[in-house]
Amino acid sequence: MVALRSYVNGDWHVPSDEGAPLHDAVTGDEVARVSSAGIDMASVLEHGRSKGGPALAELTFHQRAALLKALASHLREHREELYALSARTGATLADSKFDIDGGIGVLFSYSSKGRRELPNDTVYVDGSVEALGKGGTFVGQHVCTPLRGVAVQINAFNFPVWGPLEKFAPAFLAGVPTLIKPATQTAYLTHRLVELMVESDLLPEGSLQLVCGSVGDLFDHLTDQDLVSFTGSAATGQRLRAHPVVAANSVRFNVEADSLNCSVLGPDAVPGTDEFKLFVKQLVTEMTVKAGQKCTAIRRALVPEHLLDDVVEAARERLARVVVGNPASEQVTMGALASLEQREEVRRSLKALLEAGTLVHGDPERVEVVDADAERGAFLPPLLVRCADPELPQPHEVEAFGPVSTIMPYRDADHAVELARRGKGSLAGSVVTADAEFARKVVLGAASRHGRMLVLNSRNAKESTGHGSPLPMLVHGGPGRAGGGEEMGGIRGVLHHMQRTAVQADPDTLTAVTGQWVTGSQRNTADQHPFTKYLEDLRIGDSVVAGPRKVTLEDVQHFAEFTGDTFYAHTDEEAARANPFFEGKVAHGYLVVSFAAGLFVHPDPGPVLANYGLENLRFLTPTYPGDEITVTMTAKQITPRVNAEHGEVRWDVDVTNQNGDSVAKYDVLTLVAKRPEEQK
Repeated sequence: MVALRSYVNGDWHVPSDEGAPLHDAVTGDEVARVSSAGIDMASVLEHGRSKGGPALAELTFHQRAALLKALASHLREHREELYALSARTGATLADSKFDIDGGIGVLFSYSSKGRRELPNDTVYVDGSVEALGKGGTFVGQHVCTPLRGVAVQINAFNFPVWGPLEKFAPAFLAGVPTLIKPATQTAYLTHRLVELMVESDLLPEGSLQLVCGSVGDLFDHLTDQDLVSFTGSAATGQRLRAHPVVAANSVRFNVEADSLNCSVLGPDAVPGTDEFKLFVKQLVTEMTVKAGQKCTAIRRALVPEHLLDDVVEAARERLARVVVGNPASEQVTMGALASLEQREEVRRSLKALLEAGTLVHGDPERVEVVDADAERGAFLPPLLVRCADPELPQPHEVEAFGPVSTIMPYRDADHAVELARRGKGSLAGSVVTADAEFARKVVLGAASRHGRMLVLNSRNAKESTGHGSPLPMLVHGGPGRAGGGEEMGGIRGVLHHMQRTAVQADPDTLTAVTGQWVTGSQRNTADQHPFTKYLEDLRIGDSVVAGPRKVTLEDVQHFAEFTGDTFYAHTDEEAARANPFFEGKVAHGYLVVSFAAGLFVHPDPGPVLANYGLENLRFLTPTYPGDEITVTMTAKQITPRVNAEHGEVRWDVDVTNQNGDSVAKYDVLTLVAKRPEEQK
């Protein structure tokens, strides 16, 4: 059996020894061998820094996002091959889709968010401009740039596709190359995934590397520009986090570790209600998907005291319908654990749990399987523990990482919160209830020790992704025992791979650094109206100044009658004067904005295709009948869209009165055409 190759330094590396065997979780047959012997870890990191980093730095966020989308489409074409290989890890087809389709979905999601929420540029501007002096010549703003290192990901065995992809996507979008180190038990599936990614020929050289086997002395060569993202046991995470190089260089280290997640059944969810059924169904699902080998699985089911026996009986009835065996068999609903070693680890953990409870379903030493050998394969039945005394420590301290869950009672909402918090840090918790006040009390009470909280009821059940499904747009990590990190989390995950730097400068220099026009920097009003320019011809700072236009009392009265906005400040002189903010009747703010549009808009057909939004509107000074308004509109940010014949332009709009006071400030968003092909 040939050992898996690693992809390092731009080529496939064959180990210098025969490697350790990896076995099919279902049949026990040898699948492959794994070893990292002969790899120079220092050169692997340097290759990422010197080749991958610069190559990614040349691409904008939108270009990287487009590559993620293309990569996702490429992987989607090879799903069937990945499903077949995933079955050898013990996964059913549903489990495989959860892992593989979920990972591909993360790529699509980050691609979409990158194009919607990040600029078509290489620098990300974080927050507003801060005035640092009274005269407006000294200002500051935060910018984020990619770290000049490598994102090292050390993954767990349970999600050999989703795990690498959920870490790769935000790093790649940020412009940081990735080194994947898969868990040994299921490395053969991750290996094929990376082969497909490399074969796509979409990724810049050095932006993706793979080490199958031990990391060796890799940690000795980390710098302050590198990052580590670890998923696995808390003990291993703590050991790696304490590595002297990690500590000395303040290496960013993200851990996703053990998590004793809970699900709380509300007192309103009595037998017969939709919520009772949802709770039991969700509990059994979380116990059996991936054979319970999920860091988000429900380990503690907290139910009202008077419903304990009802829940146990309903769960047993549903668990009895679970069919264990070869995932290739259509009737099988739960496959094997990832390895025989993992099965023994679950059995050891179960013994500790049974010091605090009794087994009410399943036998860890005996399991009936379909189309497989129960001993050669890493099979266990679903194992349900009933703990009558929730104050005992074992259910809150021992995680059996398999198809195991413990049901225990609580007295009231405060007690449920106390028990939920005894997990000392969880990735996910859920509350199944139709009682919004009960949900509020539990969610807010338990939130500081949870990364994610799901409230499930009949109103959202059809659309809910469930207790154990992390989503790329939301925080996935958790505090305390769960590792203390915040994996994914949308753009937060991207910014984790970047350095936030405060830039202090004059407005012109800050505009040049950020690529976005800053108040106080130069404007270009000398040439043609900016609305007559194609996207390629527009420049940051292109402006138009228009006006003045007098606002009359008749204008205000007509606008009130025409729109139906007869708020007293616009129609009643005496009432308006009684208002502490006004001296008499005032013009509608939206009248001012409408008049401003009439001043700056160019009437002829041209490159401006549409106004699709207005943001950050603030009315700063009242406009009274008789005032004259002038508008200054400046191109603030220009964002070409990849693979589109138009782009987006953000305009800074400042409406002033005859005294030079700003009466309204806002951003206008327009879609502007690129130059037609025949004119390029």
